[in-house]
Parts: sequence; structure tokens; C-alpha cells
Amino acid sequence: DDGCDLVTLLHKERKEQLGELTGGTEETTTGVIRLRAMAKEGVLAYPVVAINDADTKHLFDNRFGTGQSTIDGIIRATNLLLAGRTVVVAGYGMCGRGVASRARGLGARVIVTEIDPLVALEAVMEGYQVLPMREAARVGEVFITVTGDTSILAREHFGLMKDGAVLANSGHFDVEIDKEALGDLAVEVRRIREFVDEYRMEDGRRIHLLAEGRLVNLAAAEGHPAAVMDMSFANQALSVEWLHANAEGLGQEVVPVPVEIDKEVARLKLTAMGVEIDELSPAQDAYLKSWEQGT
Repeated sequence: DDGCDLVTLLHKERKEQLGELTGGTEETTTGVIRLRAMAKEGVLAYPVVAINDADTKHLFDNRFGTGQSTIDGIIRATNLLLAGRTVVVAGYGMCGRGVASRARGLGARVIVTEIDPLVALEAVMEGYQVLPMREAARVGEVFITVTGDTSILAREHFGLMKDGAVLANSGHFDVEIDKEALGDLAVEVRRIREFVDEYRMEDGRRIHLLAEGRLVNLAAAEGHPAAVMDMSFANQALSVEWLHANAEGLGQEVVPVPVEIDKEVARLKLTAMGVEIDELSPAQDAYLKSWEQGT
């Protein structure tokens, strides 16, 4: 599944088919969050492997894939020069880290907004300015939401934004930017480019919404490159095989990708890239396993 859409459909509208399933897999951060909520409430009917939580998924697909494809979508939609602009990235999970990194690499001044103090501290230590959205809204020129939650950019923020602000979502669905509130505030809405809608405010300011608030990397570009998605799909395939062999011992729960699958996907990717790595010698392996040696 991708976003827990099929799982939700099955549990709400096709309950008679639940008994036909051995298990499932879930690709996304948001989907895994929803599945854990279902499991906590006791309504999840079969085991689901959290593909997103595999290191070979979220450290690469989320960070490098989302980072590149999001910036690609924004540039294709707008033809903006990001160098010298202030880009606000809402959310500093793996997707947000990738977007922030790529925007900074293109010369943008990047501001991060966060709700998690540990993650916010990490963003600060990595050199980003961290602000509440109500403050970032006053200075940002390009806003990118990557949270998986709703109303990240809302009515209270639109009234603070500069003329010409650009809003893009690369999180999940089309709920991260409150389009209804934006429409209510606008006195005129017109499409100025294929993926750009201009909302003119009563005071003359213009706010530009990309791809109707849907995932900009999919709507205005081509999504993640195949060379990063291959790891995610390898996790899917190997996890389905593992589920088939081990489902009887699992409960109706969200389960992690087995470490051996995660490692195997990394090994396969390195081989495909022509990269070799070292192995521990027997002496090194013995040293790491011993408590009697060393200081």
C-alpha cells in the first residue's frame, strides 16, 4: 500500500475480503502512522510490514528522492531561480531534510519549521534557521510542506506572507495547505501557468499555489528517480516473500522490515553501483565481541 489507502478501503468497505489476506506492506511515513493507529485501536486485521521504516527506504527514497524530485517539480512549474531566495521547509523528517539540503545546495536561504524539539535542535546544529511558522510566514518566499499532516499553511499564515509567495506541498495528499481558507481570502483566482494558480488578496498581494496543493513532485514533475525507487521496491518484494513464509507467527500488527532484508537491499544496491566494501577480519570480529580486551 501507499498511504494506507487500500488498507482503509478494505477495513471500511470490503471487510468480507479481509480473510483473503495473509499480510501487507506499507510504503510511506503517513501510511505507517495510520496503520499504527489502527493497530493501537485493535482494528487492524492482518500484519503489515512498515517498508518506510527500513533504513534502505527512508534514508534514501525519502531524503534523496523527495529532495530532488520536489525541487525538480517546483522549478518545472515556476521556472524560479532559487539562489538568493528564502525557502521555508515545514517538517524536518527525512523528506524535509532532503528538500532543505537540495534547496540550500541551489543557493537558497533555508528556514525550517518543526514541532519536535529534538529534530528542531538537529536542524539548528546543521546550520538552518528554525522558526515558528507564524514568523517564517513573514519572511519566506517559497514554502514547501513535507509533514504528512493537515493545515500546515493556514489562514493565519496567508495574511502574513509577502507578495509573490509560492506554496508547494510534497508531504501527502492535498491537505497540508488549506486551499479552502486561501480561496476564501482571495478576491480573484486565476491560472497563470499549467501548475500555478495565483490567488490575489484584497490588499493586492499575490500568493501562488502549485499543483492545486497536491504532491508537486508527482503533479509537476516525474516523481523520484528510478535509481532510488529500486531500493524501496526491493524492500517491498523481499518483505512480501518474507511475509508469505512467516505470517502465521505474526499478530495483527505493524512489523519492521527484517534487518537481514534491509542489509541485503543495501548490498544489492552497492553491487549494482559497482561499489565494494571491506569486511571484518576474524581478529577484528573477535575484538568487537569481547569485553576483556581494550581499555
